Amino acid sequence: MNIVVLVKQVFDTEAKIVIGADGKIDDSNVTLIMNPYDENAMEEALLLKEKFGGEVIAVSVGAAKAQETLRTALAMGADRAVLVSDSAIQPASDDFAAAQALAKAVSELKPDIILTGRVAIDYGSKIAGRVAEILGIPHVNTITKLEVEGDNAVATREIDGGSEVIEVPLPAVFSAQKSLNNPRYPTVAGIMKAKKKELKTLTLADLGLDATVTGKMQIVGYSLPAGRKGGRVIPGEPAQAAAELARLLRAEAKII
Repeated sequence: MNIVVLVKQVFDTEAKIVIGADGKIDDSNVTLIMNPYDENAMEEALLLKEKFGGEVIAVSVGAAKAQETLRTALAMGADRAVLVSDSAIQPASDDFAAAQALAKAVSELKPDIILTGRVAIDYGSKIAGRVAEILGIPHVNTITKLEVEGDNAVATREIDGGSEVIEVPLPAVFSAQKSLNNPRYPTVAGIMKAKKKELKTLTLADLGLDATVTGKMQIVGYSLPAGRKGGRVIPGEPAQAAAELARLLRAEAKII
């Protein structure tokens, strides 16, 4: 079984966002990690490999530093990795461009299953559906269980108020929810082996793509939200305080 896992490098969930003098997000002192939902996707791929055999390939789009995240995937147990890195792509902000590049890279790997996280925690990207549409294959999102039976897969996914079971033919794309599994930690042996595994870097030209995939969106600037103001205590008897609160909500907050 040939399994591809799409992973993204993101800020650590506890990172402090700093806007530099150039108006861009400063990541010089920030720990970068694999998107947490992608960890679940990687774990599911490894479990499938353990059951059915085959190969797990981690694929990402990003700057050269994204190699660190792919090395983490290799340390977890992926067999090899591919990084699409090109100055014409801004994967952090433009899902269209990233999906075009990922779909092209994935198509050449001819996977039976493509796994990724249900959402990226930095920009809220949801890349799985875009990649599936470009490749013309089924997509099941927010899965909490995955079973493969021959040329088909049965996935359980979250829906409002419950769950839904869907059967799709392979190849197909599945996006993982956190409850799908418990991702393993890279072992020391795994980290050492990862240094010797193949990690190929490709440009758009290598994929036969050109600048037309540069995307549909352009970021013109960043700004931090205004700091929270302290709360207000309204003095007086309960009836008087309630009346004053209603007046403030109407006159100042303008929410009633």
